[in-house]
Amino acid sequence: MEIVYVYTRKRSEFGRPCSFSDRPAKVTLDIPPDPGLAAAFVLRNPVDSSVQHSCEMSGHEVNTERVQVESRGVNHVEGGWPKDINPQELEQTARYRKKVEKDENYINTIVHLGTLMEHCVKQNNAIDIYEEYFEEEEMVEVEDEPPYAKTINIISHLTSFFGVLLSKRDPNMTKRTATHLSWHPDSCKKLAVAYSSLEFQQSLKDMSFESYIWDLENYNKPEFILKPSSPLVSLEYSPKDSHVLLGGCYNGQMVYWDTRKGGLPVEVSPVEVSHRDPVYGAIWLQSKTGTECFSASTDGQVLWWDIRKLSEPTETLVLDITRKGLLENALGAISLEFEPTMPTKFMVGTEQGIVISCNRKAKTPPEKITSTYSGHHGPIYALARNPFYPKVFLTVGDWTARIWSEETKESSIMSTKYHLSYLTDGCWSTVRPSVFFTTRSDGTLDVWDFLFKQKDPSLSLKVCDEPLSSLRLQDNGHIIACGSKLGTITLLEISSGLCTLQRNEKTLATAMFERETKREKLLEARHREMRLKERARSEGQGVEVEEKLLESPKELLESVQREFLEVIEAQRARAETQ
Repeated sequence: MEIVYVYTRKRSEFGRPCSFSDRPAKVTLDIPPDPGLAAAFVLRNPVDSSVQHSCEMSGHEVNTERVQVESRGVNHVEGGWPKDINPQELEQTARYRKKVEKDENYINTIVHLGTLMEHCVKQNNAIDIYEEYFEEEEMVEVEDEPPYAKTINIISHLTSFFGVLLSKRDPNMTKRTATHLSWHPDSCKKLAVAYSSLEFQQSLKDMSFESYIWDLENYNKPEFILKPSSPLVSLEYSPKDSHVLLGGCYNGQMVYWDTRKGGLPVEVSPVEVSHRDPVYGAIWLQSKTGTECFSASTDGQVLWWDIRKLSEPTETLVLDITRKGLLENALGAISLEFEPTMPTKFMVGTEQGIVISCNRKAKTPPEKITSTYSGHHGPIYALARNPFYPKVFLTVGDWTARIWSEETKESSIMSTKYHLSYLTDGCWSTVRPSVFFTTRSDGTLDVWDFLFKQKDPSLSLKVCDEPLSSLRLQDNGHIIACGSKLGTITLLEISSGLCTLQRNEKTLATAMFERETKREKLLEARHREMRLKERARSEGQGVEVEEKLLESPKELLESVQREFLEVIEAQRARAETQ
């Protein structure tokens, strides 16, 4: 039997809201005091109570899993050619293009694409989306900005980034000098560094011979380790193949690497046909194969090589300025310069402070030495042509840096002041014709802007306490790398004012170089005239020389200054009339 209970309620009470009303308070429960509990009462004196009106929070730690970074490269080569066509051969590609251009299908395709391209060109001509509306204002800001350089990275081949413990990549305790730097030709994120100890008889038995390629995005360890048979003094990336590097060793041998084949050299030149001293200069040549190079050493020789056959040099030049070709009279080479736009010419800086200008295509070896420039009191550690004016070149040696013109052989056209410390390296800016960089043995980097200031550098920066030994600027002109005697590489970012071409800078630099060249020519001509008169007088040839023509050095200087100022005034008057 099912039990049912029925609740009944009026329909009007369903969902009825509650109604509250006020009434006096009444005691619901009363607990009287118990005197017996007084004996158990414990007096607390004082009584402190604190209240914090905030949310209570607890600290938790989470150790995230570290991301493993791995560097990978992709070798992109030109494609789309048939298998029997070599893209590197211009004759084959030109012949194949002519064949394709005669094809009727090719003509129809070009006509069809031409219509589409014409439409796109008209769209681009309608409005320039890259137009700079405030270019003048930006240039004013760049000009007003004081020059500066900031350190963006420091790389050491001895210590780890996170501690001072020696890493496994170089267990050698001896600190080696960063003798040469070379930027990756396709990417500004890799830097090849040659490490060697150049101090006499300082090479220890346990000294490492390794040099490194550093990845600037992962500088905790070298990306690639080069393992030569002798420490590297010079190291250069190939401009045509970024996987190939050329090295000059301390024992005079030439080596080259292909990073795709490991850290050991692909080929090494035999000792008997190599240099007898350290190879201070090794440069790639402009060639169709991209395998030709040449080197210079303090043994007084310049050797040409083809890395496909390093068993012997292809050509040899002895740096004997007496043009007798004797090795015992040769001057030791310590710097080397080659400009690709002048493929037959090159220059050598020597230990004796003389620059030797050479022409490789001369008929005889004595004719290959075309001229010499002397002005330094010690070895020329850096030699570089101006990238905008190849006839103007920079030399760095002793306590000064000098700017020369090929047209004046006896003296430089401009020079810096004599510093208290030795200058160790230098280079031109790749974007500004009047700016160059020098390093000193007190660890200072100087940036010179001869259009702005000639007596003092525009910027002097103390990079480190030890001597700076090498210097290399990126092709974009923004980042500069400095190597020290202790093997530390410091990367600095240059301010935009020092790496941005200013208005009319090329014109002003050209006028400055031409003006100084003309002044030096006047001085050379006057000195030559004085020497001829003195010789004629001493030989007693009966030539009557008036006393007024035999000027004193002071009178000579005043005369040349007067002629120089007249030239300046004439140029200024000509500029005002234009």
